Amino acid sequence: MSSLRYLSAEWISAMSAGVSADSTLSTLASQHTVGLTQVVTGTPFGDVTYHLQVRNGSVSFTSGVAPAEDVRFTESYETAVGIATEQINAQEAFIKGLIVFTGDHQKLIDAGDVFAALNPIFDAVRAQTVFN
Repeated sequence: MSSLRYLSAEWISAMSAGVSADSTLSTLASQHTVGLTQVVTGTPFGDVTYHLQVRNGSVSFTSGVAPAEDVRFTESYETAVGIATEQINAQEAFIKGLIVFTGDHQKLIDAGDVFAALNPIFDAVRAQTVFN
């Protein structure tokens, strides 16, 4: 199994493939509408922006800003790595101001099952990921 560098173009492609192939997310895409942009600053690749778009019955995960952005998270590379490796709790990072949130809180809450469905995909890609 090859290794993916966290937040590299290859990592984003692996996440995209996992999202595209997931039947649970496909089903949820007909029930939800949310565009989430994630901005990670100071990575080895510069600032990295990627998004999850759930709209009109389709779901996608790719680089760049969500075409119809409802929410945005911005955090440092150090924080992102800590969360991805489960060394930092995401809720605690948010409370401590390590993650900056902008946008529609209700959209985020309403799409909770979409984000829960992403967890197994993140887990599978994390197993192939190096964080250096």
